[in-house]
Amino acid sequence: MPPVGRALAAGGQLLPVTPALGVAIALLLAAAVAVAGRGLLGYGHAVLRAGGRAVLQLALVALVITWVVGSLWTSALFVLLMFAVAVRTAGRRITDGPAWVWAAVPVGAAVLPVLALLLATGLLPARGLAVIPVAGILIGGALTATSLAGRRALDELRQRHGEVEAALALGLEERDARLEICRTAAATSLVPVLDQTRTVGLVTLPGAFVGMLLGGASPVEAGAVQLFVLVALLLVESVAIVAVLELVGRGLVGTGAPGAVR
Repeated sequence: MPPVGRALAAGGQLLPVTPALGVAIALLLAAAVAVAGRGLLGYGHAVLRAGGRAVLQLALVALVITWVVGSLWTSALFVLLMFAVAVRTAGRRITDGPAWVWAAVPVGAAVLPVLALLLATGLLPARGLAVIPVAGILIGGALTATSLAGRRALDELRQRHGEVEAALALGLEERDARLEICRTAAATSLVPVLDQTRTVGLVTLPGAFVGMLLGGASPVEAGAVQLFVLVALLLVESVAIVAVLELVGRGLVGTGAPGAVR
């Protein structure tokens, strides 16, 4: 094992799980609530709820994950649960009412082909311990892209409603008129993953990279896996944004105001 891998593996973990860690988490969450709750943001309650849910959900996952990864079928059910939660979350960010189910289109179209290709080629072993984290990363990226693109596209359409009407008056189809106005705003949803990819290794060392080093992999192996994850996320989020734009252009989502932060 290379010196870096030996040193990290000897440490056993990135952060020691002690009462001090719990205190630090509580203080950080309290500070985040205080800052986000100021007049400029007004998201204090949302930050507190998100932090509380993270505690409960991670505690639950820690209890069941060992059982889940023991079987490919239970692992598949767990991935399906992640997918359903992502669809529900993204859909409620985009629109009110039952139309939120349309969020399954961008999330599914982005994630399922990539997962299927990885499993079919054998690059991703058909084991729960491998499938669940990779699926989680991809679904999380699709969720973020879907939420951001949908909200930005719909906000742009509301603010520039007159331009949509003008485009219709010039003879454009409704879909084309909508897309002409909102596609640039929605496309900016790709910026976070672009910045993450451009600055990897210079600004941050992402979780997959650090996790593999802690597990004893060489820096080259960890870097290769992290590169794969970043490139896969570029594809997944691009597909999700394109699919969201199609839904918005066809008027399938966004008839009401986007869901409030929950």
